Amino acid sequence: MNTFAQLYGGPSEGEWAAPGRVNLIGEHTDYNLGFVLPIALPQTVRAEAARRTDGLLRLWSAQGGELVALRVEDLAPGSVPGWAGYPAGVAWALREAGHQVGGADLRLDSDVPSGAGLSSSAALECVVAAAYNDLYGLGLPAAELAVLAQRAENAFVGVPCGIMDQMASMCCHPGAALFLDSRDLSMRQVPVDLAGAGLALLVLDTRVKHDLGDGAYAALRAGCERAAALLGLPALRSLQPSGLDDALARLPSELVPLVRHVVTENARVEAAVARLDAGDPAALGPILTAGHASLRDDYRVSCPETDLAVEAALAAGAHGARMTGGGFGGSVIALVDADAAEHVAAEVTAAFRTAGYAEPRTLTAVPAEGARRLR
Repeated sequence: MNTFAQLYGGPSEGEWAAPGRVNLIGEHTDYNLGFVLPIALPQTVRAEAARRTDGLLRLWSAQGGELVALRVEDLAPGSVPGWAGYPAGVAWALREAGHQVGGADLRLDSDVPSGAGLSSSAALECVVAAAYNDLYGLGLPAAELAVLAQRAENAFVGVPCGIMDQMASMCCHPGAALFLDSRDLSMRQVPVDLAGAGLALLVLDTRVKHDLGDGAYAALRAGCERAAALLGLPALRSLQPSGLDDALARLPSELVPLVRHVVTENARVEAAVARLDAGDPAALGPILTAGHASLRDDYRVSCPETDLAVEAALAAGAHGARMTGGGFGGSVIALVDADAAEHVAAEVTAAFRTAGYAEPRTLTAVPAEGARRLR
């Protein structure tokens, strides 16, 4: 067992945790300054940490297995490959923002499935941000730490993600979904009592790995930004559903489906919040399913495995289902009656077996707490 003391020769100064997330609805809207509605998962990345005075950043991950040693003053975008780029990017982003932080020893462990569309990378960034915030007495609020973690992923790692994942990992509350306006980062905690309504939210990890740094995600974002520029808008968030048809008629055909998805998805987030505010979580079902159809047909970020998981879950009685995350694989969420959860999971597994796919991993999503210090 590689304990902190065994790795680094002394005790840690504390332990922190930051969760993965599931997005109920609002996919590919955050970088268009739109609305999102994620929940934090019970699954977390955990970090034991201690300060160093020699400018070294030493990183060890139970999943990565090797010790990585870096000098914080030498950190530069693109300079740290692989998983270590995410925590190193946080140290870089803090220093770039003018915060006087130095080295640290970090021991990292995670039970957030990697590559499953559940934001394992954001959880890694956020737990390091939370640890550095306390170790160096920065006193930064959670939302500011989320913005710095996003900058680490955008500018240091090179993935042009929006702000949702980091905000969810830092700011979610137990028993609630985070209704976030990505334009001004205003937020509201919306109660989500699935158990009280006899419901459960299944997460079906298709085991199809996705890599948002491979260019496809960046191309989608660039297309949205081009469309907004052609329409004379600061971002597609500014386009209301009432003006959608007129706007689509003014755009090149290849941009039409992207814009249609973003505008209708923002409307679906607002509709979902209204259903939750009314105490009717079962009514989320059709909204989820409509969101998947839009991601599949307009945004084209689904794949055969995620489509099959949605179809099989619906056929087994789910109220609604959709892929969650950036796409190109990852996970599907299915809103089900709690007493039918095992049946739905079994039916999806059987459908995958028949299709010759690897069996999906299944977990139940419970709205959990954002980043926090454990000790």
